Amino acid sequence: MAIQIGDKLPHFIAVKQDGNTFDSNSIQNKPVVIYFYPKDNTPSCTTQACSFRDAYQDFQDLGAEVIGVSGDSVISHQNFQQKFKLPFILLSDANRELRKLFGVPTALFGLIPGRVTYVFDAYGKCIYIFDSMKAKNHIANALITLQSIK
Repeated sequence: MAIQIGDKLPHFIAVKQDGNTFDSNSIQNKPVVIYFYPKDNTPSCTTQACSFRDAYQDFQDLGAEVIGVSGDSVISHQNFQQKFKLPFILLSDANRELRKLFGVPTALFGLIPGRVTYVFDAYGKCIYIFDSMKAKNHIANALITLQSIK
């Protein structure tokens, strides 16, 4: 079942770009933006990641963390993060368990993993979901949502 507005952030454990384990309990009591994207180093995904990078301080100023998730490997995430100087966490979802947990749909008739951004407030409640293949729109919409609860 897909995450919906009002749902709590589900508990999950995944591997970060540095190879360490990430536990979703570590982001309790702070807003978080979790964005799912199709693939590292593709034009739209790079645009999206770099846009989150460029606005990262704005998210931090609002007390929020940004986390990117794709099915790419830890090594791919390491290279992607280093190449584009991404300051936020990237989680590897090679087995697509996180996509299933969140209910992220596929795009283009099931050929491409979907691009969906979820915003959770400091209480872990989902307050916004944006499902669009238009990469740049995710950042502005997430910021506006967080600013509205500040």
